[in-house]
Amino acid sequence: MITANNKLKAFALAQTHKNDVGSSEAQSSVLTTRIKEVTEHLKGNKHDNMARRGLIQMVSKRKKLLKYLESKDFDSYKKTVAALELRK
Repeated sequence: MITANNKLKAFALAQTHKNDVGSSEAQSSVLTTRIKEVTEHLKGNKHDNMARRGLIQMVSKRKKLLKYLESKDFDSYKKTVAALELRK
């Protein structure tokens, strides 16, 4: 479960302005934080299939957001991928 403090830190990584919480950059940043937490959970709980399903859904949503961002604003896409330390 992502805490409010961790969520604010994730937003700060990729915000385009001070109150930005809905842009593709900000949403993918929060999803990346949640994905890391669930991945750590699954390392210790290998049989938690509901968490695994949620993880797959989050990865898919992040992929779609980044694909949209890549098609609309490639410079912002490159900056976001570098800030989130993703392979792409």
